[in-house]
Amino acid sequence: MPQTFPSTDPAPTLAEVARRAGVSIATASRVLNRSARVSTDVAARVERAVHELAYVRRRAPSARRTGVVAVVVFGDPTQYHADAFPVRLLAGLRRSLPCAERELAVFTVPRRSRRPPLLRYLCGGHVDGVLLVGPWGDTALIRLLHAARVPVVSLGRPPEPGTVAFVDADNLAGAREAVRRLCASGRRAVATIAGPPDTAAGADRLAGYQQAMAAAAALRPAVAYGDFGSASGEHAMQRLLDQRPELNAVFAASDQMAAGALRTLRRRGLRVPEDVALIGFDDAPVAARCRPGLTTVRQPVEELGARALELLLRDPAPGESVVLPTRLVVRASG
Repeated sequence: MPQTFPSTDPAPTLAEVARRAGVSIATASRVLNRSARVSTDVAARVERAVHELAYVRRRAPSARRTGVVAVVVFGDPTQYHADAFPVRLLAGLRRSLPCAERELAVFTVPRRSRRPPLLRYLCGGHVDGVLLVGPWGDTALIRLLHAARVPVVSLGRPPEPGTVAFVDADNLAGAREAVRRLCASGRRAVATIAGPPDTAAGADRLAGYQQAMAAAAALRPAVAYGDFGSASGEHAMQRLLDQRPELNAVFAASDQMAAGALRTLRRRGLRVPEDVALIGFDDAPVAARCRPGLTTVRQPVEELGARALELLLRDPAPGESVVLPTRLVVRASG
């Protein structure tokens, strides 16, 4: 799993800061508390040690409420569009915030970035909690937040079970229901355009497809992978048709990938749903804009955000989770 932040080691302690600076723990503490009883030289050495070790002070459980919730969105912000899950989720969160008397501080973190300043901000008593959004979590960040006693909730099942509280839609059951519908219509050559296999949503939706295919005794599965984006769906559909021209149904693990697949099918002269039935996942606005309208699995994005915020403000234990049901929205494509 690529690490966004600089270290997977345990969070540095005040004793380590003092040792690095060559002072006593009491002196290091006085510097951090801005005491006037230390020399400029000593203060500079302690501050340098804090910076080098990326040390953050542990927040006391009774710390004053800041009124701010941080949202850390993993991924490339240039790839986001109005239909993207993080964008829709943030819109839902903003509607829930007035009731919670909180404001949002949003940070986007590219997959391979290293951001010690963000670590210090999140763990330094500036926020009441942190929501993690996006397909690539960060176990090092989660450990540091726990060490600093900062409440944290993941929007999406974490890569390592039990590491963090999370809220998610039932991706596996939703995908299984979609593929069952395709198989029940008499289609047997059913392919899937799966999401990235190193993401929980991608893996769970692929597992739902595989379970439904096994239960229906359909023809052997056909899988092409995308990145949840439209262009990747377009290219994946091309690969599937080249490899399995007899395909007559496709389950795409996101509506954006389904929209891309639809463009490829049109270019190949294939009608939807007459020649190839197509079902997506998300019920993003693009699903209703497609022609024909896209049958899709709806995940309750606004409710996911509201439940995550509610869970976060309770300071949940790492094992807590909320999994919300999905719903099949039937339109014309499949």
